[in-house]
Amino acid sequence: MDTREFSWDFILIIILVISTLMLTSRLWTDPILISGAILMMISIGGLFILLHRRILRLERDVLQRERMARSSLEEISAKMVQKYDSTVAHFDEIVQTLGKKIYR
Repeated sequence: MDTREFSWDFILIIILVISTLMLTSRLWTDPILISGAILMMISIGGLFILLHRRILRLERDVLQRERMARSSLEEISAKMVQKYDSTVAHFDEIVQTLGKKIYR
């Protein structure tokens, strides 16, 4: 996992936890509520990181499939050009033999 890609996610998670602490600052007498709110914000941040990783993985898969499709299309076009050339050569031979038969 490249930390540079996820550094902004981590910063936003820290801001999310700090804002949760600020929102629940009046409720310092209830540690269960504060710890629950902090855990909820950390889990939401973790979900954001997981979504970010999945989106990156999907982007890589799409690029890989695009490259594969492009290479397949290049192979198909090369084969089609080869078949076209052989067909044209065959027609040229037929035309030449017909031309020779006509002039005899």
